[in-house]
Amino acid sequence: MNILIINGTPRKAGRTRIASKYIADKYQFHLIDLCEQSIPLYTGEDVQNKESAIINLKEMVKNADAIILASPEYHSGMSGALKNALDFLGSEQFSHKPVGLLACAGGGKGGVNCLNNMRTVARGVYANVIPKQLVLDPDSFDNERQTLLPEAAIKIDDLIQELLLYTKISIELKKNT
Repeated sequence: MNILIINGTPRKAGRTRIASKYIADKYQFHLIDLCEQSIPLYTGEDVQNKESAIINLKEMVKNADAIILASPEYHSGMSGALKNALDFLGSEQFSHKPVGLLACAGGGKGGVNCLNNMRTVARGVYANVIPKQLVLDPDSFDNERQTLLPEAAIKIDDLIQELLLYTKISIELKKNT
C-alpha cells in the first residue's frame, strides 16, 4: 500500500511536523513536508503546473492509495500552507481516495474547526474522508525527544488502522471495476 502523509505546517519545529514524521517513520508512509517544499502561492495560472514542486506534489498524491492530511489549527482552520498545496490539487488526484485527518491544537479550542475545514475541502475534491479523525493537544508530545507520548501513539494507531481498512476496501473496489 502506498500511503502519503502531508505535513501541513510551515513551521520546522511545529508539533504537526513531529506527528507527521512519527507517522511516516513508524508506518513507513511517504511524507510531503510543506515546511521543506518550495510550493508557490497558488494563482491558478497554467505556468505553475510546469514547476517541479507542483508536478511532484500532484504525482505523489495521485499515486497514493490513501492520504493523511495533518495541520495545525490556525484561527479555527487549517494552515495556509496546507490550503495552498491543496489548491493545486483536485479530483484527478483525490477522487474516492481514503483520507485521514489529523489536527494539532494549541490554543485550547480543540482543533475541531481545523478538522471540519479540512473535511470540507476534501469533499470539494471528491475525497473519501474516513469517519475517524484525531486532534492532538500540546500535552500529547514529548518536546524534548521530539516525539509523541504513549497515549497519543495509541490514538495515532487507531486512526491508521481505520485508514488502512478503508484503503484495503478502496483497492479491492478498484480491482473489481
